[in-house]
Amino acid sequence: MRKTKEDTQKTRQDILQAAVENFSDKGFFNTSLNDIAKTAGVTRGAVYWHFDNKAEIFDALHADLHEPFIEHVLADLENDSPHPILQLRDLMTRLLLELAQNPTKQQVMGLFLNCDYSGVLAPFKARHKASKEESLALFQAYFKRAQDKGKLSPDADPEILTLTFHCFLKGLLIEYLNSDIIDLKAHAKPLINQLFEGLKAVHDPA
Repeated sequence: MRKTKEDTQKTRQDILQAAVENFSDKGFFNTSLNDIAKTAGVTRGAVYWHFDNKAEIFDALHADLHEPFIEHVLADLENDSPHPILQLRDLMTRLLLELAQNPTKQQVMGLFLNCDYSGVLAPFKARHKASKEESLALFQAYFKRAQDKGKLSPDADPEILTLTFHCFLKGLLIEYLNSDIIDLKAHAKPLINQLFEGLKAVHDPA
């Protein structure tokens, strides 16, 4: 029986899900393609139909995490909010609360937050760095837009504000994924609000 496009896509997603489980449990370098195939309930040949090697699976997981995020932010930026900084606050609160409800996304994010890009993963470091820079550029767009609207002091540096925001988020995610200190469902909104409360010194210059 010939597989439909939907069947093929489901097999690919099953392989990626199996890879997430194995990478999270055993680590990337201790996981084999046989492990992934067995967990996914497919043959090794089916894995090779979709991916040339294990590193390519890892890269696909990054794309599946990054691309929807970028699309979400771009869609949000299409809204001409009167207060772009608060728009960014509300966006990140929503995304963090959504993450709290998605165990698979949490596992995938943990893989990349803890990745040292050694060995066969080294070739992907530059591209994944470029993806991070793309995200930072979009964050910076909120601060620049706020300046254009007079909602951010002209003396403020959008790049520094973006890096501050990025470092805060990364630290928050690392603590959430690697310890039991942070409960995103309970803490996401108050923590994000606290960060933006600290930005009041550069908010609303009038």
